[in-house]
Amino acid sequence: MGDNDGLLETLRELRRHLDRELFPLAIGDVAADRRALRELTGQLDDYLIPRLSAIDAPLLAVVGGSTGAGKSTLVNSLVAEDVSEPGVLRPTTMAPTLVTSPVDREWFTAQNVLPGLPRVTGSGRGEPGTLRVVTAATVPPGLALLDAPDIDSIVTANRELAAQLLAAADLWLFTTTAARYADEVPWSFLRSARERSTALAVVLSRVPPEAMGVVRKDLNRLLEANGLGGTHLFEVPELILPDENARLPRQAVQPIADWLVSIAADSRSRAEVVRQTLSGALESLSTRVPALAAAVDRQHTGAEELRSMADAAYAVGLASFDEGMRDGSLLRGEVLARWQDFIGTGDLMRSLESRVGRFRDRVVAFVTGRPAPESELRTALESGVEALIRASADGAAERLLESWSSHPSGRALLEREGVAVAGRLGRAAADLPARAEEAVRGWQSYVLDLVREEGADKRTTARVTSFGLNGAGLLLMIAVFASTGGLTGIEVGIAGGTSVLSQKVLEAVFGDQAVRDLTVKARSDLRARVAILLGQDADRFTDLLDAVQPPEGTAPALRATADAIREHLRELPVADRRAALPAGPVPLAVGESRRPPDGLPHVTGAPDGVPRATGAGEAGQA
Repeated sequence: MGDNDGLLETLRELRRHLDRELFPLAIGDVAADRRALRELTGQLDDYLIPRLSAIDAPLLAVVGGSTGAGKSTLVNSLVAEDVSEPGVLRPTTMAPTLVTSPVDREWFTAQNVLPGLPRVTGSGRGEPGTLRVVTAATVPPGLALLDAPDIDSIVTANRELAAQLLAAADLWLFTTTAARYADEVPWSFLRSARERSTALAVVLSRVPPEAMGVVRKDLNRLLEANGLGGTHLFEVPELILPDENARLPRQAVQPIADWLVSIAADSRSRAEVVRQTLSGALESLSTRVPALAAAVDRQHTGAEELRSMADAAYAVGLASFDEGMRDGSLLRGEVLARWQDFIGTGDLMRSLESRVGRFRDRVVAFVTGRPAPESELRTALESGVEALIRASADGAAERLLESWSSHPSGRALLEREGVAVAGRLGRAAADLPARAEEAVRGWQSYVLDLVREEGADKRTTARVTSFGLNGAGLLLMIAVFASTGGLTGIEVGIAGGTSVLSQKVLEAVFGDQAVRDLTVKARSDLRARVAILLGQDADRFTDLLDAVQPPEGTAPALRATADAIREHLRELPVADRRAALPAGPVPLAVGESRRPPDGLPHVTGAPDGVPRATGAGEAGQA
């Protein structure tokens, strides 16, 4: 394959990009996206990276196919040993069995191929999820046979493992039967082999004697129609065996054995098999990787939709707080009572409109003559603002939880977190009251600073001092919640004239324009603090997205690696699918013997220079 270091490093970079959950949200056909991701990462780990790392490593021929196609019997018969356990119960193959020559044993027992499957050696069937490796002297060096689970197994894990093993193969030895060769499941795999230019041979087993040649002809027609014309096709007749574990007579599988040996014995044939399958798998990345990138883009789009829902819900929460600031509701109840205590009797409010100066004198006397209940008013105002913040946050959280629950992606994300987490998300965060208290106190300090700065002018210092800094600050706070700050004029008195009172007293102290400016600044600062609080509360939702969403730049990075792989492929020789495999031997009639039955690997020279097997094991029926 030439110098492939650059290509190998690009594949490793691609693998790093895939080493995370790319599709956490239920967007589109996310199950297909996740399956495609598993298949690609599996093929990178199990085949592409190991094969590019060791181009001259032994070939792996995976024997795959449908239930009852005789895969295990075929493997046993080819190697002339009972290395895999056939049977009538399904599923038969629980753990895949890899049969290799003693020469190549070390390569396959190490984690070079299929590194995710723990190795098991020795007798026994092996545990599910493991790879059983056995040696047989009849297997030629340079080739290993792997008996895979059924592609249509009733066990989902077996079907997935069968697909994984086929994706890790240099060569498929695909088995089907005369009764089931037209089933859709096998053809979906065969079309996949076509799309990826996988080196392939088909074994048609259990062919009744009267149908020999007829079924073969029809299967060849189907192969041609599906773009697989020229695929090597072997027939294995239906035979009566003494028991279910028996191997087939060697003459039934001799053509398959001869063909496999011809590949294993010829370094050029092995290299062509590798070139064909590897090139096909690499070329498939030019469509598979961009498809994954598009699916990642869909994830980001879906995540942005959920973020937009969060923004909208908490924007409504902030608008609700704005309304609470302006509608005078904060100046009723406890705040009104404490305000009346602060300014004195109702007579003062009634006399204010006609004589603001006289009101100021009485307030000064009130302030200087005895302690004013400033702290009670400040505490009541603080409590009212905090309650308004909590109500706004609770409403926003409830709206957002409802919005996410009605959206497939949001609902899946909430279900992933569990009922307890989702329930807590429906209310403001537990620490919001403490943070709201801190924010309101910070705002009150800011308001006092505003009054202090505005009162630094010599003309207003005396007036502010006469009221006291805290008293003037409280008047400004009251104005924030009952006035537009002069932007649209003084509002109608709310809660017994509270807004009119605070506004006029402030105007008497600072002047009309200064009051407008102070009110706007105070209101804006409070609103900014509340916006931060609500944003922090919304983070509880968006943090869920951040925890699962693919990092920004993942999709462009995937497309860049796909482009880099295409560039590297231009440096490689073009593989010819039909030329990659040697021509198969002419099938023998039942009962005809080509060589003594002493094993698969015995090779002699042939007049045409193509190695031929001098013996074979026997092929599968079960």
